[in-house]
Amino acid sequence: MINRRTLIAAFAAAPALGTLGAAVGSTPASAADVYPSNAALYADPALVEGVDYGRRYRRHLIDDQSPRSRTPFVRTTVIAPHGGGIEGGTSELCLAVAGYHPAGLAPTPPAGPTYDFWMFEGLRSADNGGLHVTSTRCDDGVARAMCGGSLNVLALHGCTTAKAGLEPGARAVLVGGLDPAFRQYLMEELAAADLRVVTASGDEEIAGVSPENICNRGLLGTGAQLELTAELRAAMFTPGKNTRPDRAANTLPLFWSFTTAVRTAIGRMEADQPVL
Repeated sequence: MINRRTLIAAFAAAPALGTLGAAVGSTPASAADVYPSNAALYADPALVEGVDYGRRYRRHLIDDQSPRSRTPFVRTTVIAPHGGGIEGGTSELCLAVAGYHPAGLAPTPPAGPTYDFWMFEGLRSADNGGLHVTSTRCDDGVARAMCGGSLNVLALHGCTTAKAGLEPGARAVLVGGLDPAFRQYLMEELAAADLRVVTASGDEEIAGVSPENICNRGLLGTGAQLELTAELRAAMFTPGKNTRPDRAANTLPLFWSFTTAVRTAIGRMEADQPVL
């Protein structure tokens, strides 16, 4: 059970922020990254927002104007830091897990629930990998604010089997992050949906165990991260339609099985979190 004193302690333990929202003493950018932070990417005059990259988010209104009642905290925010053409399929999964159909954004299922979401997307026809900013260096102001105001953060990523340490062709999801309960719920529900589930370990980019990882920048300093292999993501979309313009309207049953499993895990997590 979470009370406000616990949350205040979590705020006090959070990393201090330096210029441009970067954490003091934060880890260096990935050696493969062109940009050391989102702020540096946004400042590059050679890039045009809406052409090279885009940002999308939805934040639910919280309105607390009564001195006699209390509005609850946002429970869950779903993010895709490397969406669009960077880690294909993660934008569509982010929207679906948040409760919106990726083609048209209709609430799906209609009865909800819906969650806050944020994503950064590569919009180029090619070479989107150059827009990748490692998750420990994600300093987008909206992303930081949304995650920092949420009890749970779930980050969706894509990886190769080589990066995950798996055999070629493996269709698997690796579960990481600093929240052990959230990880456990995700693993149980994904396994129940007949998906291959692996505990993420080793490389921070896969394991998501740094406190500076954007998935762990929630109110409680913990969160969860899912890394889906390229083969698993490809199997979620109609063959020949696994492209950024086409994916949203060409999802297959596996896409929705994954989405339902993750949403069920989120529901279990939130049920354990009454805020006093």
